[in-house]
Amino acid sequence: MSRTSPNTEPERRSAGLSGLMRPVNSVVERYIPSALVFAVVLTFVVALLALLLTDVGVGGLITGWGDGLSGLLAFMTQMALILLLGHTLANTGPVRRLLARLGGVPRSTVQAYVFVFVVASLASLITWGLGLVVGALLAKEVAAQGREKGLRLHFPLLVAAGYSGYVIWHMGYSGSGPLTAATEGSFLAEQLGRTIPVTETVFTWWNLTAAAVTIVVVAAALALAAPKRDEAVVELHFDARGTDAVDLDDEVVTPADRVDASRVLTLLVGLALVAYLVLHYAQGGTATLDIVNWTFLALIFLLVRNPFELVALVRNAAANVGEILLQFPLYAGIMGIMSASGLITVFSDAVVGISGPASFGVLAFLAAGLVNFFVPSGGGQFAVQGPVFLDAAQQLGVDPSVAIMAIAYGDQWTNMVQPFWALPVLAIAGLKMRDILGYTTVTLIASGVVFATTLLLLGLAA
Repeated sequence: MSRTSPNTEPERRSAGLSGLMRPVNSVVERYIPSALVFAVVLTFVVALLALLLTDVGVGGLITGWGDGLSGLLAFMTQMALILLLGHTLANTGPVRRLLARLGGVPRSTVQAYVFVFVVASLASLITWGLGLVVGALLAKEVAAQGREKGLRLHFPLLVAAGYSGYVIWHMGYSGSGPLTAATEGSFLAEQLGRTIPVTETVFTWWNLTAAAVTIVVVAAALALAAPKRDEAVVELHFDARGTDAVDLDDEVVTPADRVDASRVLTLLVGLALVAYLVLHYAQGGTATLDIVNWTFLALIFLLVRNPFELVALVRNAAANVGEILLQFPLYAGIMGIMSASGLITVFSDAVVGISGPASFGVLAFLAAGLVNFFVPSGGGQFAVQGPVFLDAAQQLGVDPSVAIMAIAYGDQWTNMVQPFWALPVLAIAGLKMRDILGYTTVTLIASGVVFATTLLLLGLAA
């Protein structure tokens, strides 16, 4: 039985199906730059297209870009909070203890891979920040407890299964596109002239059905991709478990320390938030980006032991937010260029020219999947692509809910081979993108079939 560390013996990383992906892995490792560089390159690409395809001048282009830089400040804060709060929630004591209990559930190797994926999927439907962290932490728990049971588990596949749960995040409670469209005064609501409640996007029967089918299909695909009995596996290193624990500075010396160590204050804030949420929904309110964030903030305040623990958890989670925050002004600038130059209209007219009402959803999905390579943020992608496809949908007479979910499907789809959102997962697991890419490509193919079929059937039925 192999007892190697995931960071040793590179030739053994390609167990099972991932061995077929070695050429793709090499290209990803050598030529795909960081997410920040993607955003910078996309800025110049869009600027060049605006100069070539519209009559905007250099001065107007720069003015539009500069004016647009601050256009997503409120949205940027909302998205950063989703990641911050999801990471914090996943590391609270009760959630970590729950993950430890769940880690002992699988009784076979195939069960382990499927179980990690299903749990990570359900967590991603609750909130994408939670799903990412839960997937990585659960993969480590299952790997460690599986080793104690004598199971021969391939750790890179467990991590890939945890990250694969992220493939349906935009179909759930924290989907940034649907929530933005449901938020009064958002840039999508202003373009549409109204808000679109999540009952017309996330909670439609066809989206919920697609999410369920995706879980079943991807779980089956990952089970088939598991290494066979005679293939080498890379197990979790025996020292790797527990290295992601949060250090708490909770020494009680002064009266102020006793206040910081008391659970009363955090419990009161949590209960107050719960009361507000109950009143919000009782009075006919709907889910928005803010309401989703306050839901997770309420859970955090209720679950932490005291302010000491809360500060330590937030400090640990903040390390995952900085790079994302830096990119949103660039996305806002891109949106400013497209709006000021009229490039949005040019692109939407092109989409209308090659599609009809029946094919629009599938084409929007494929286009969104491609754009996600360059704008690897659901919120940033909706800022750039949402106005284009909503305009095209209006011209074709397509329900704007279809346009919103088509972009959402495309965004979550190619996350499986775009390394940006895998970074927190890989950091927790101690792996690199090339270690899991062969398996996440399987997820890409399996989920893509479900997403495209769903949108095609919607278009044909319209």
